[in-house]
Amino acid sequence: MPAPEPAAQSNSVDIADRLVAACEAAESGDYARALEIWGPLAHAGVARAQSNVGACFANGLGVAPDGALAIRWLTLAAEAGDPIGQRNLAALYFRDELVEMDPVAAARWYRAAAEQGDAESQDMLSWLLVEGELLPPDYEAARRWALAAAAQGVASAMTRLGMLYHNALGVARDSAAAGDWWRKAALLGDGDGQAMLGAAHHMGAGIARDPIAALSWLLRAQRSGSKLAEQFLPAARAACTEAQRSEAERRAARSLAAEGAG
Repeated sequence: MPAPEPAAQSNSVDIADRLVAACEAAESGDYARALEIWGPLAHAGVARAQSNVGACFANGLGVAPDGALAIRWLTLAAEAGDPIGQRNLAALYFRDELVEMDPVAAARWYRAAAEQGDAESQDMLSWLLVEGELLPPDYEAARRWALAAAAQGVASAMTRLGMLYHNALGVARDSAAAGDWWRKAALLGDGDGQAMLGAAHHMGAGIARDPIAALSWLLRAQRSGSKLAEQFLPAARAACTEAQRSEAERRAARSLAAEGAG
């Protein structure tokens, strides 16, 4: 392939600089300024700018929410191959808010973005293949996509891998592997991963039984908003002596304080 002409190189650099400036404005909460930059770029056919304009209309960021305009811009970005645009378009079709839910379109665009390596889409596609809401259940494919997302550091995908191994979905039951994945997710702050790690410590399932660790992780999960924690907390508390409960609460509080300081 021939090298780009100097003018083309200069134009690419200018577009990249403008996209950076727009993202900085958006990160500071100034979506009006960001849209001033994204708008002309979107009209000029820059797919990432189209995706960002569409996301603003989808989420009411700097403009009134508008499903028709969100669909218009996100479809342009998605069809141009922008993975973020594909993910945003899938989410819009999945939410059933501004536009009518379209399971086929949502699944199609999540898959398109996942195949391009978008970690959030890989995680979402994995979840869909487990839950069977938009797609027929396919646990082996769900595991593959969860592994891909987990390799990019997505904690919720790690928690799902633990669930697949724990429940023998698409793989042989492996309590030790489940515990390993839940620990990885828990250390990254995933509430459900923390809850399942606590439950595993409580029951001694694939991991050493440890009442203090069990209660500590479950308390952290509860404070992270995990509904799973509520199922196991009463039994975990009952399994501890008063001294063990105090130690578990101290550990949980210390961990939360460290996370807050970070």
